[in-house]
Amino acid sequence: MKDVNDQRSGNEREAYRCGYREGRRMGGCTAALSQVVAIQPAVRQLKVLYIPQGFAAIDTGVQEALSQICSSCAVGTPATMLADAKAHRPDLVLVMNGLHVFPDDHLEQVQQIRAMGIRTAIWFVDDPYFTEDTALICQSYDVVFTHENSCLPFYRDQGVTRVHYMPLAVSARIFYPRRVEREHQHDICFIGNAFWNRVKLFDYLAPFLADKRVLIVGGHWERLTRRDVLERFIRPGFMEPEETARYYNGSKIVINMHRPTDPGLDNRNTHQLSAESINPRTYEISACGTLQMTDVRKDLSRYYQPGYDIETFTGAEELKVKLDYYLKHDWERERIAWRALHTTMQKHRYSNRMEELLDKAMA
Repeated sequence: MKDVNDQRSGNEREAYRCGYREGRRMGGCTAALSQVVAIQPAVRQLKVLYIPQGFAAIDTGVQEALSQICSSCAVGTPATMLADAKAHRPDLVLVMNGLHVFPDDHLEQVQQIRAMGIRTAIWFVDDPYFTEDTALICQSYDVVFTHENSCLPFYRDQGVTRVHYMPLAVSARIFYPRRVEREHQHDICFIGNAFWNRVKLFDYLAPFLADKRVLIVGGHWERLTRRDVLERFIRPGFMEPEETARYYNGSKIVINMHRPTDPGLDNRNTHQLSAESINPRTYEISACGTLQMTDVRKDLSRYYQPGYDIETFTGAEELKVKLDYYLKHDWERERIAWRALHTTMQKHRYSNRMEELLDKAMA
C-alpha cells in the first residue's frame, strides 16, 4: 500500500509541477501579446482571386489577410483557375507556389487569364528545392514572388522582369499560445520529414534523448540508424497544422532544422541554388510561445535576434549542450520564447506580408 501511495503522491507532485509551469508559461505569453501594437490595415478597392496550393498553414493565413485587406477576395482551385477568373473578373490572380497539385494545363490557363487583361502573380514558397520546375513556370506570370532571397537573380536570368523577395509568415488563427493536454507535452519536439541532414542530427543525439520525453513526427524516419533508441518517439506520417500547434505549445523546446538543398532523391534543384531564407516553421514555432532552437540561415537575423528571441546551433554537439542547458533553466527558456512570440505577432503575420505583396503586385 505504501508503494501505491508513494506513486500516487509522485504523480500528484508531477501534475502540480506541470500545472504550475504551464500557468507561468501562459501568463508570460499573455503579457507578451498585450504589448503587441495592433494596426488595422486600410481596405483596398481591389478584387483578388487566390489560388491555394493546399498548404493549410500558409493558405489559411493568406486568405484571412486578403479578406481583411481587399474589398473582394475569392478562392479558386488549381484545376479551375481560368473558370474562376472568368466568373469573378478580379484585378489580380495570386497563385500559391504552382507546384505538386497543379494540372498539366496550368500555364495554358494562366496565359488565357492574362489575355483577359487580368494581372497574374505567383508566390514560390518551395524555393530552391524545385527550381527545375519553377524555372519553367516563372515566365508565364506577370509578377513573381519568392520566399528565397538567393533565387532573385535566378528568376531574372530566366527572363522575369518583375521578381520580388517575399518572406513567409504565420497564421495566427492556427499558431498561437494555448493550454494543451498531457499527451501533447514533451521535453523536445521535432515535426518534419527525415531529410538526411536531420537523420544525421538525430542519430547523433540519440543517447542524449534516450531518457527524455521526445516526439519526432514525419515521413522517412526509417532512415535512422539509431532506431533502437528513437523508435518509440516516432509518429510516422503527416500531421495537420492544428495538431502540430498543440505539440509546439506542449513542448519545452522545439527543434527546427532546414532541409538540405542538394539535388537528388528529396529535391529537384539541379540548378544547385543555395538557401539563405528561413522556413515557415521558424515563425510557426515562435508564434506558440515555445523556445525554438534552429540551425542558422543567412537571413535569420533579419527577422529574429539569436540569443534574444530565438536560439541557434551550428552543429549537433552545440545543439546537445544547449538542449541540456535550457531544459534545466526554465526561466531563461521561457523569456526567450515570450520575446519570440511578441516579435512574431508584431512583425511576421500574413497581414504584414500581404500589404507589401499587393503594393508590389499592383505597382
